[in-house]
Amino acid sequence: MRLRTALCSTASALSALALLSACGGSGDVATSGDAPLVGVDYPRSDTDFWNSYIKYTPDYAKQLGLGLKTTNSQNDVAKLTANAQTFISQGVKGVAMAPQDTAAIAPTLEQLAAKKIPVVTVDTRPDTGKVYMVVRADNRAYGEKACKYLGTKLGGKGKVVMLQGGLDSINGRDRTEAFNDCMKKDYPGITVLGEATNWDGAVAAQKLQTDLTAHPDIKGVYMQSSFALAGTLQVLKQKGLLVGPQDPKHVFVVSNDGIPEELKSIAAGKIDATVSQPADLYAKYALYYLKAAIDGKTFKPGRTDHDSTIVQVRDGLLEDQLSAPLVTADGGTYGGVPSLKSDDTSLWGNNLG
Repeated sequence: MRLRTALCSTASALSALALLSACGGSGDVATSGDAPLVGVDYPRSDTDFWNSYIKYTPDYAKQLGLGLKTTNSQNDVAKLTANAQTFISQGVKGVAMAPQDTAAIAPTLEQLAAKKIPVVTVDTRPDTGKVYMVVRADNRAYGEKACKYLGTKLGGKGKVVMLQGGLDSINGRDRTEAFNDCMKKDYPGITVLGEATNWDGAVAAQKLQTDLTAHPDIKGVYMQSSFALAGTLQVLKQKGLLVGPQDPKHVFVVSNDGIPEELKSIAAGKIDATVSQPADLYAKYALYYLKAAIDGKTFKPGRTDHDSTIVQVRDGLLEDQLSAPLVTADGGTYGGVPSLKSDDTSLWGNNLG
């Protein structure tokens, strides 16, 4: 079932959004008249993925006729709590946030709920508490797609390193658990060396270097986001392993994000695949659902009209799981998972001005 009833009253705004092509710019957006004011907290600005999200947000706010206040919590839940207080004092009618510590955000959500300020979380969902909508891709699918790709390329045998994100985040846990579960079930001949990195590129590079020294027969790396891209390429180069996929020394690398640098690296044969996490759609639908909340709209589980599915993850918590395709050089199918070519024009990473 498509969500026609719930979505029809905001269809005109969504149609306008569909025509938008992203461009640069960031910061607060002022609108005239009685445009509702919303707050968006950016979780960090030290990765290409989140900097892309930051660029998209003001443009979508303008298209929806929303006033916009922004803050940046810099991966610090205490700063996020303080930023929420700032939004309350500014009189916002809704808040979008991407809490990186998904357990510690609960008291802040309770405070916003007490003020009757709806919240949309982006990329992550809280471990406890309720929000109006979670805008997120299926992060378990990220781990599964990476597993299927590496499992196929390695012929079900060998060793791979998984550079995990933060396990205090639902994203880090979902990607880690799904990758491990898939490997155990479908590729039991592959040994997974899991490395905790807390989304820190320097830590990831150091641990990868240690693993490659101890296990020179490693043939695959799964980076749970592009935070580890630069360090991984540097380590492989130092080890003489940054060679094309036809070279027997090649180490197969899969990432998650779909930033422009990943797509270029796939085309150049430096890495092999990524899962394109939709930075543009995160910004677009975070604001779309905030406007819907302000307008008093409600949603139910089911297919949407934007190629996604709303699921109920627990009582009172809905999640719009946006599409996040596997991206490869050849656009092939791996372990039953289809992929897009890295130069596909539908990928946001190929359209970021």
